[in-house]
Amino acid sequence: MPLGNRLQGLPKRIRDRLLLQEDLNFLLTNRVPRAFLTRAMGRFSRIRNPVLTRWSIGFWRLFSDLDLSEAREQEFASLQECFTRALRPGARSLDPDRSVLLSPCDGIVGACGPMEGTRVFQAKGYPYTVSELFGDATAAEPYRNGVFVTLRLTSAMYHRFHAPDDATVTRVNYLSGDTWNVNPIALKRVERLFCRNERAVVHLRLDSGPSLALVAVAAILVAGIRLHFLDVRPHLRFPGPREFPCATKVLRGQEMGWFEHGSTILVFAPEGFRMCAGLRTGDRVRMGQRLLALPEAD
Repeated sequence: MPLGNRLQGLPKRIRDRLLLQEDLNFLLTNRVPRAFLTRAMGRFSRIRNPVLTRWSIGFWRLFSDLDLSEAREQEFASLQECFTRALRPGARSLDPDRSVLLSPCDGIVGACGPMEGTRVFQAKGYPYTVSELFGDATAAEPYRNGVFVTLRLTSAMYHRFHAPDDATVTRVNYLSGDTWNVNPIALKRVERLFCRNERAVVHLRLDSGPSLALVAVAAILVAGIRLHFLDVRPHLRFPGPREFPCATKVLRGQEMGWFEHGSTILVFAPEGFRMCAGLRTGDRVRMGQRLLALPEAD
């Protein structure tokens, strides 16, 4: 439903204020030199100065719900160390039900549900195709009429992502691109946003047989996507190659990589998978919680 329709029941003064706030948010986080600011943030976040880092974290907390109580370390030499922090042992538990795939990360559930062929939605009225997102029409075919979940990581969240199940990483496709903000305001205004941004498409083969794809989408101020199983570091000016063949075994819940700021993970599964009961748009999930149910055995 368009924003204007959702606000019709509110007094005009409140409607105008909310619309103005959205306009300002979009302008301040998108109508700016996005790539320049992203590279600058990357350089700034790597400065190793504990005093500057403490000041920066304190400033960050003024605008977010940053909670470091679960972090393995409590002191950081750089802002990047805080962004990419590991959790203390036991901070996340894995759902024991082996008939479900785990959420690969902490996040807020965005658009999700069945796909229409290979078409999905980033927001109401804003479709894109999996072939556009993957940059490969052949790779999109296993997910025709499948299911997808968008998981948005805010800047304050835990930024590492993990294997949803026992699997083998078969290849990674890296696509350089833009750095649009990926918050709900931008998703409602920029068509095919996920297909425009820098992203890494991680293809997996589950031990149980089906394929699975995790798409790590970068955004403004996200200085990089890191993957443990690649010995190169793709970035906005990365000259290539675009495809990395892999044969890396990962175990359920094993750490696979991280963002250097908040962003988005998209999960794609073939036909027969389904959203776990009770999971809805807007829900907050944590890494290790149930996300998708595997196809039922015949």
